[in-house]
Formats: sequence, structure tokens, C-alpha cells
Amino acid sequence: MFTLTLNNEKKTFKEKVRLLDLIEDKDQQYFIALVNNRLRELHYEVDYDATVEFLDATHSEAIHTYEASLRFLVAMAFHNIYPDFEFKFNYSISRTTFCHILNLEKGSDMSGILNKLRKEMTRLIEEDLPLKRKKMNTEEAIEFYKKHGYDDKIDVIQYRPEDTVHFYQAGDYMNYMYALMVPSTGYLKRFKLRAYPPGFLIQYPRAEVNGKIPKFEDAPSYGRTLRQANRWSQRIDAENIAQINHHAESSALVDFVQVNEAKHNQMLSEIGRTIKAHNDDIRLIAIAGPSSSGKTTFSNRLRVELLSQGLKPVMISLDNYYLDRDKIEPDENGQIDLEHINTLDIDLFNQNMLDLIQGEEVKIPIFDFMEKKRNGYTKMQISENNPIIIEGIHALNETLTELIPQHQKYKIFISPQLQMNIDNHNPISITNLRLLRRIVRDKKFRNAPASKTIGMWPSVRAGEFRWIYPHQEGADYIFNSALSYELSVMKKYALDSLMDIPRKSEYFITANRLIKFLKYFKDIDDRHVPCNSLLREFIGGSCFEL
Repeated sequence: MFTLTLNNEKKTFKEKVRLLDLIEDKDQQYFIALVNNRLRELHYEVDYDATVEFLDATHSEAIHTYEASLRFLVAMAFHNIYPDFEFKFNYSISRTTFCHILNLEKGSDMSGILNKLRKEMTRLIEEDLPLKRKKMNTEEAIEFYKKHGYDDKIDVIQYRPEDTVHFYQAGDYMNYMYALMVPSTGYLKRFKLRAYPPGFLIQYPRAEVNGKIPKFEDAPSYGRTLRQANRWSQRIDAENIAQINHHAESSALVDFVQVNEAKHNQMLSEIGRTIKAHNDDIRLIAIAGPSSSGKTTFSNRLRVELLSQGLKPVMISLDNYYLDRDKIEPDENGQIDLEHINTLDIDLFNQNMLDLIQGEEVKIPIFDFMEKKRNGYTKMQISENNPIIIEGIHALNETLTELIPQHQKYKIFISPQLQMNIDNHNPISITNLRLLRRIVRDKKFRNAPASKTIGMWPSVRAGEFRWIYPHQEGADYIFNSALSYELSVMKKYALDSLMDIPRKSEYFITANRLIKFLKYFKDIDDRHVPCNSLLREFIGGSCFEL
């Protein structure tokens, strides 16, 4: 006898029961379940006391399962109709997955390919083929990969600490997607395919929009940065974990680290030359990006770069323009959203920046965060040789600088656009990279546990979608702050924090998912990381901390 708690109702069973058979509302589609706070597939059988919660498309973990299963379906459809196609998945613009057809011939009919692919995916969905889990030992998995020409999968499996691999099989097709799967292909009805040469985009439901497929919003500048990041990864042999590990084990490791740092130096130099060349026009440099993009170190390195160009930039903190806490209007729920642009004294900031650019002396406010109010002013006056650098969540928002003419502003969007895979069919999430950066930084500088950082992350992400991403395409320059070697350095810091989270914690699931792919990386000692590297903002030891 055992008892299961579902929706706060206890039920007693005499024999083991499959999770799928516990679902009473057949009209509600669930993709995965929590059993005693551990993720389980719906085919899982329970024969012990447990609390069960079924997760639908409004839950981020359910969407992880859905998206991985959808990649499996696309790969299966290719296997059936285009068996010679080689392809790689990456995360891309507008919250999509990009499928890059690596051996697509020039002039190929992409529309025709997509029509056939869509038709085959629909057929497989209608067949409702079960996705069966199949265990293999490492030697069997390697033989399977050799037989099917999956060399990229062979390369990474040697770094897998476990002795077994859990493949999934639908019909006669098998693959391993480093994720739990939906019960059958019939669960994958919601998707859209969109041509995006040299491949296509896959749209799928997202938890942050209530399980709907978001409206597609093209982002040509951002997309161009991702393509550049892909080409960079190819150039330095850093497209997947196995290649990164080869560098970590190589005698040329220092060269690999320095090549990555040199890329940042080149981009900074490019920005510096542009600003210098247009110094008569550019007076305000605005920097924004999502959490843990390296904005603080980037701002300091840009300041140094401009100094080398003969300019004398000044940095002004947007934090000093917060309104007194008692002057901030609460939202419709009576809460104060400190990320809202209306928490800033927009009128004063606009006027101050305009007056400074015109050569006038200005009183810059000083905000006291302990008292949560303004506490005095400091005088400032600049010359034509003093471009102003501002950095913050709203820096690219036109509302903040609407009094400043467009030609006097230079906007920079910064974000780590890492284009790296576990293998060709399994991309690494850029969002997970930023979350790991923040976990490491919060522990290092605030002694905050990983559970606290993970708990805040959904709110952080909501703020990014509301205040940062809508303005990224208005940037004059997109700075890719990713370093191909950084996960190998952060691994030891992140693992310590993540493994402190107990299994019973509500944040264990996210922690476990991060641990699963981090464990594949070989360590790189942080003594190889330069003191001015953007990575130092997270692991400590930055020369700018002084």
C-alpha cells in the first residue's frame, strides 16, 4: 500500500501505477511530472508514497522537455526523408531554435524542403509513436554512433562520467537528446517552421507567454551577431564541449584563452575607433544588456580603450537618478517594481545630459541606498573631449535620453552570444550561461546561495523581456561578451554552489539540469584568465575591483 498526493488530495494504491494513468483531465495536456520534487516522465511508474504535480506548457521545465522532444522529432523526420542531410541545432532569435543544414547545396529550394519536412513531422505526430527509453552502456552507444556517422556524439561521450546512456526510440529511429522526453510524438502538435537560410527556425510554446508560441519578431542585428559567433566558434575549434576539452587538455591552452580575449580586444578597439572618428558628434555612450552580460567590466574596458584613443570619458551611474522610494507609484497590485523605468527621475536625467553636452555645469544627484532617497548633489562639467558613458537596464530606452539628438548617441547592446553545443543535436542555452555566471558572482561577492539566485531568475528574465530586449535592435553595436573557455573555468565554482541545493528544494530541478551538462567540461585553472577579462567580473580577481 502507498499513498499519492495529487492536487492536495490523497489516494491510496495497492499496485504500482503509471503517471499517465493518474491524469483525470484528458483535455489538459501535460508533458512531464514532479514526483517528490524530482522530474519524471509520464511513463514513469510509482509504487511509493509521493506528492505528484503534473506540468503543462506554462511551466519552464515542461517546455525544456517539449523543445528537446521537438528536436528529436525534427531529427527523425530528416532521417526519414533527407537521410544525407547533416544539421546542427542552436538557440536563436525570437525565442526559437535554429536548425542549420550544414551540407545544403547552394540554390536549394528551402520552401520545398520545409514543406516536405512539415508533412513528415505531421505524419509522425498523427502516428503517435511512443518514445521508448532504452539503456545502453558506453561501448554500445559508441558503436551505435559509429554506425550512423555521429562523430560529434562519439567525441563528447568519452567525457560522460556515467557508464550508461539513455537513448530514446520511436519506430526504428533512435537518438539521445540529453533531456527527458514527452510520452509520444502525438504530444508535439504545436510548432512552426520558418525559413531562415542556411536553415530554418523552429517556433514552439514558451512558458513565459502562458504556453503560447510567441509572435515572431525578426532581429537582424542580433541574428547577425549569432552568425558571427558561429563562424568564430568554427574558426577556433570551439563548436562543442569535446573541442573545448581538447583545448583544456592541450599544451596550447594559454593560446586558446588568449585568442578568446583577443577577440574582445578587437571589438573594443573597433568601438573605440568608431567613437574617436565621430567624436564631434558622439557625446553619450549608452550600454545595456541582460543580467550577467559583463556590463560593468565592459564599461571600464571601454573607458580605457577611449583613453588610449586620446579621449577622456566620464562615467555616470543611472542608479543616482532613482526617485525617493516614497515618490514611486506602486503598480496595479500595490507593489513597487524597482526595474520599471518610472522609478528613475527621467526628466532630470534628460536635462542633466543635455546641459552637460552643451558645456554647462550640472548638479548630479547622489542616491543613498541605505536611506532609499536622494542625499545631495555633486557638480560636474565636461568638455568636447569627455564623452559620457552610462550603463544600466534602461540605457538603450529612448525615453531615458529623448532630449539628446540621435547623432549624439552611440548605443551598445552587450550579451554573451555563446554558440556552443554538447553535440550537433543538443545546443547549450545562452540563458543558462548567464544564470551560471550570476550564480558564481552572487556566491563570490554576496555570499548568496545558488538557491536564492535561481529563485530570483524568473523575475530577472521577466524584466529583461520587458525592458531590455525590445531595445536591442536599436543598438549601434552588439558586443558578444561570451568567452568560449568560460564554462570550463566557472565549472568548479558553480558545481560547489549547485550541489549545496538539497533534493527537497524547489530549486533542485534547475540545479540538477545545470549540473548535468557542466559535468562534461574539463577544468581550466583560473590562473590563465587575465585580470581585465570580463570573466573576472564573476569569478573575482579583476583589476577593476581596485
